[in-house]
Amino acid sequence: MRVDEEGYLSDVQLISSPNCDDRPPGNEISLLVIHNISMPPDIFEGDGVIDLFTNQVNPNVSYYETIRGLRVSAHFFVRRNGEIIQFVSCGKRAWHAGESYWKGKACCNDFSIGVEMEGSDTTPFTDSQYIALVALTMELSKIYPIADIIGHSDIAPKRKTDPGPYFDWPHFQEALDLAKLREGGQ
Repeated sequence: MRVDEEGYLSDVQLISSPNCDDRPPGNEISLLVIHNISMPPDIFEGDGVIDLFTNQVNPNVSYYETIRGLRVSAHFFVRRNGEIIQFVSCGKRAWHAGESYWKGKACCNDFSIGVEMEGSDTTPFTDSQYIALVALTMELSKIYPIADIIGHSDIAPKRKTDPGPYFDWPHFQEALDLAKLREGGQ
């Protein structure tokens, strides 16, 4: 897996989302934001998230009536089986953080990459997801000066709870540290 000069990851499925735009000039990517998402909530089968990020949700389905017209996206989506889908080039601004603030800077979409983990605040994430997230983080860190890896709740604490209480931050950090150690030893 490699990120090319246009901000696309090789060896993953690309499904382009129209919900993105240019990053404002002078915004270096320095933040990785971890989210959780399932559509409908706590349902992990199907293409609800893909439909949401591509503006194809069926508003006639009861749950989707509540999000009619919502325009959101993320750069990456990590499914329960570890599959990574890319929706937006890393060079573009995905619409994942909303109103947000980190270390004195507002509008975190301007300087972040958003990764949606298929999950919820009520369900543990899978080992396959952590493995994929570590690999993705390692590759992104080779290209972009990522200084912080945080949850959506860290940049929008009054609005958001994700990635939620079941995201195992110590496990993720240990796996990431081990991957860095292995790569540094090669």
